[in-house]
Amino acid sequence: MSTSSNNEPEQKNVTDPSLKSKKSSFKDIISVLLILTLLVTWGYIIWDRNNTRELVSQKDNVITTTTAQKDQLQKELEDATLRYEVIKSDNFKKDSTITARDKEIENKKSRIKVLLSKIDATKAEINEAQQLINSLNLDIEGYKAQIASLESQKNELVNTNVKISKDRDRIQKNYDSSLEQIKNKDNTIDIASTLHASNFNIIGMSEKNSGKTVATSKAKKVDLLRISFDLDENMITSSGAKIFYIIITDPSGKIITTNQLNSGKFQTREGEIKDFTQKMEVNYIQNKKQTVSFDWKSMESYQTGNYKIEVYNNGFKVGEGVRSLKKSGIFG
Repeated sequence: MSTSSNNEPEQKNVTDPSLKSKKSSFKDIISVLLILTLLVTWGYIIWDRNNTRELVSQKDNVITTTTAQKDQLQKELEDATLRYEVIKSDNFKKDSTITARDKEIENKKSRIKVLLSKIDATKAEINEAQQLINSLNLDIEGYKAQIASLESQKNELVNTNVKISKDRDRIQKNYDSSLEQIKNKDNTIDIASTLHASNFNIIGMSEKNSGKTVATSKAKKVDLLRISFDLDENMITSSGAKIFYIIITDPSGKIITTNQLNSGKFQTREGEIKDFTQKMEVNYIQNKKQTVSFDWKSMESYQTGNYKIEVYNNGFKVGEGVRSLKKSGIFG
């Protein structure tokens, strides 16, 4: 006899088709989602990579552009500096305005160098550098123009000075010539004003106990020489005191000088220094002939022989006379 278990039909592991269908649909959805997610992820990665590449490219372009701008600006700065130094090398005297502009230019150059030396210079800083270089070029042109103006003024002054120097030299030459003419004229007048002495009369005089004097030619009896001469008319010579130097030379040829007559020395027009015996002052009247007379008394005995009397006026010898004294006879 069979047991109940043997009588019951055998149970089979059978899945519900609807359930199976649901599970399959769910897997498909998951798969699709995973694929979509993967596609989105890869798409994002590709987009991000492209975007990054574009950013890097843009950044490289910016860097390249900035570097090129900086190089260009650096070249412009060097060119401007070279022109500036060439202008400055000119040797001229600077005025205060030029010195002030020098300082402004140097300040701008320093600022430009600071901006261009920055590795990560911004566009604004590059623009500032560009503006400063433009301004610097204008300053240098203005500097050049101002220097040209100063040079022009200097050349005008030089030309004016040359003209003034030539005029001065011409005037000086004319002045010197005039002075020479005046000097020659004055010298001519001075020479022409020299008085001339004529009609010399020299007489030996003997003094008597009564005080009277008589003429004598005996040397032993002569107590003094009475000398006279005429001053001729002269229209050039003005009236007034005129100085005459009297030179008396004894028979031995010696010029007689004495302290009593204040004898001394004078210089002739030829530059010769001569001794004089006596100095006389005569009050001359213009263009009038007048006679000069004076007595000369020797401090020593008179000698036999010739006594020469020379008269000098205005440095010239204007006349002379000679008196010969004789020996006394047997009876004196």
